[in-house]
Amino acid sequence: MASVIIAGVGSYAPAQVLTNEELSKRVDTSDEWIRTRSGIRERRIAAPDEACSDLALKAAANALADAKISAADIDLLIVATCTPDLPLPSTACLVQHKLGVPAHATCFDIAAACSGFLYALEIAYGQLQTNRYKRALIIGAEKLSTITDWTDRTTCVLFGDGAGAAVLMKSPEPGKGILGTDLGADGEFVDNLYIPAGGSRTPASAESVAKRDHCIRMNGREVFKSAVRVMETVAREMMEQHQLTPDQISLVVPHQANIRIIEALAGNLKMPLDKFFVNLDRYGNTSSATIPLALDEARKAGRIKPGDTTLLVAFGAGLTYGAALVRW
Repeated sequence: MASVIIAGVGSYAPAQVLTNEELSKRVDTSDEWIRTRSGIRERRIAAPDEACSDLALKAAANALADAKISAADIDLLIVATCTPDLPLPSTACLVQHKLGVPAHATCFDIAAACSGFLYALEIAYGQLQTNRYKRALIIGAEKLSTITDWTDRTTCVLFGDGAGAAVLMKSPEPGKGILGTDLGADGEFVDNLYIPAGGSRTPASAESVAKRDHCIRMNGREVFKSAVRVMETVAREMMEQHQLTPDQISLVVPHQANIRIIEALAGNLKMPLDKFFVNLDRYGNTSSATIPLALDEARKAGRIKPGDTTLLVAFGAGLTYGAALVRW
């Protein structure tokens, strides 16, 4: 089968910075409390007139520039998000129009929460291998500030806004690009991370808005345990499938949710923490945007070089999870 490479990456973070000190003036918390429990120092907050598609558009434009192609070259566009501009149409169609992706392109959203970018990666990877498509643009974009309960100190300290994108295309070079992907989901744990209202089971009402039922609810202790378990499992499976040992992995780009989760994953895999790229201290958890945003920063920082093998690994509400191996 043809190799599928990541030909370009790009990201975008809103200008407004919300620090822990500023948050401590809103809720009963402190910079020390937040940093010691999550590793987060600050996060970005989108402007009132910036929607999910606006964040996605800027990240996508940067990824296209990095790949040295134009929007006219894209025939598959996937947006991973749990904060779409509208219930319908898809945010992907809005991005298509704003970016100038041709009308013949296939465009759709996927909802896999924080694992969304890896779900989009696997879908695009598979579709490009069929020769049905030539170039794919995948985007993880979130405006989580709109679904965050800013009165709940256990959740509001964790989330931020941002977007990241990648361009995928085929390459004649064997052994390069995406080596493999592995996804999974376990619906048994849906109640550990969810939004109670806003869907067909509990439509929006004055009561649901008053109760803040359109905001994220999380059982942090259970999410932590599940996250470490599934990410370790899927990371090990990926390396075993491709007969790689931890020392052969140049860099791990994990979902940026909590430094304690990343530290536990590193310990369980017996890999040094400095092999894990971490930027959550500056952005917090941006859900589906964390991995592509981190990928972009890692490349710019020189942490990813030609020939390197990178492991991407994530978990999210659902409980969804996934991993991918990429050789650059």
